[in-house]
Amino acid sequence: MIALASDHAGLELKGVIARYLDERGLQYTDFGTHTAASCNYPEFGLKAAQAVASGQCERGILVCGTGFGISLAANKVRGIRCVNCSEPYTAVLSRGHNNTNMISLGARVIGHGLAISIVEGWLDAQFEAGRHQDRIEMISRYEESGV
Repeated sequence: MIALASDHAGLELKGVIARYLDERGLQYTDFGTHTAASCNYPEFGLKAAQAVASGQCERGILVCGTGFGISLAANKVRGIRCVNCSEPYTAVLSRGHNNTNMISLGARVIGHGLAISIVEGWLDAQFEAGRHQDRIEMISRYEESGV
């Protein structure tokens, strides 16, 4: 299950991504927003991040104007590793090296075709573990203890 969320700026692109997930037969839950009315991205980014952190959803895809604000909100949730991407290479490496469990995209920054390429690369990439696992564990220990 994939968590989807956006603010008003990302609503249209979120719909494009949802249709792509439908085409691939991938299940998702849309945590909002569902209208074009101005709203606050943290509300929806946090809902999706909490669903991923709790295990309700395996991964999440977020969209706002630039992708940065909603990723900042998501990364405040313990256990979330959300990366903002504007091209596929970073998306693939973030999954392979950092085992990212969420990705964010900027609807005002990238086009629909590029967004789908980013999502596709990220969804298809596999975590490489090994030395990368040690680094993730270092980050997780800091997240837990603050030291």
